[in-house]
Amino acid sequence: MLKTLLAIDDEHAVVVDERAPPPRPIAERRAEYDARASLCRLLAGVFVEEADADFVRALRCPEVLASLAAAGVCFEADFLDAEEGALVERLACEYTTLFAASGGFPPVESVRLTGRYKQDPHFQVAQDYAKWGFVVGKGRFELFPDQLGVELMFVAELLERCSGALAAGDEALARRIERDLKRFWTQHHARWVRGYARLVEQVAEHSFYRGMAAFLQGFAGEEIAAMGLRIDDEDHARAVVPKSEIRVEFNPDEPVCNGCESIPDTQQRAANVHTLHDLR
Repeated sequence: MLKTLLAIDDEHAVVVDERAPPPRPIAERRAEYDARASLCRLLAGVFVEEADADFVRALRCPEVLASLAAAGVCFEADFLDAEEGALVERLACEYTTLFAASGGFPPVESVRLTGRYKQDPHFQVAQDYAKWGFVVGKGRFELFPDQLGVELMFVAELLERCSGALAAGDEALARRIERDLKRFWTQHHARWVRGYARLVEQVAEHSFYRGMAAFLQGFAGEEIAAMGLRIDDEDHARAVVPKSEIRVEFNPDEPVCNGCESIPDTQQRAANVHTLHDLR
């Protein structure tokens, strides 16, 4: 997919001795990072919120359509020939039905893996964002840290920082970012994005979302293969995700049901009481 979009011709590739492969040119590596980042931002724009008129206009540009078609993404007349205003409204309705309304399929990692919002993935990705200074802004709908579009924008940001590190001659920083990228894919995207993309492709009515879901599935598969990851998809394109059990931390020493009166050691109980001032 990347070779198609970048117009890389394998026939003219230089054959080298595999026993001692030369380092890839910096310009080539930067171009690949930038291309991958662009694809991530494109896909993020599809899933983070409804497509607005500017986004639709950019996608219907002949050059973009040709590039997507070369990568196997073909839209139908409902996207190609529709009047812009009507198309934006139709896509907004489909987005709400698919991703935001009750009974839909929210593109949120916690929901896809546990059936509930704000589970472990929510807090794990928030820590990753804080580590790299990535801040989630406000959108039309509430944006969770583990929302697909947000996660893709974070990956795009790291890819662009890799490119910038190479431009500055900081190979160590580039390698560190690459390691974090691989870890992020291992812990998050590789676990659910492929199956979720299959689900959206199956249930979407509009060719725009069917085509972009297929594109997401292909992109995720290529990224996972390129990183050498062997991780099973845990989403399985399930239309209904069973809710996982809620884990509750329980302190057996904490009194309940007026049990305080039966505890003889009042001094110990008093030591466990903190005023609001102390907590501050």
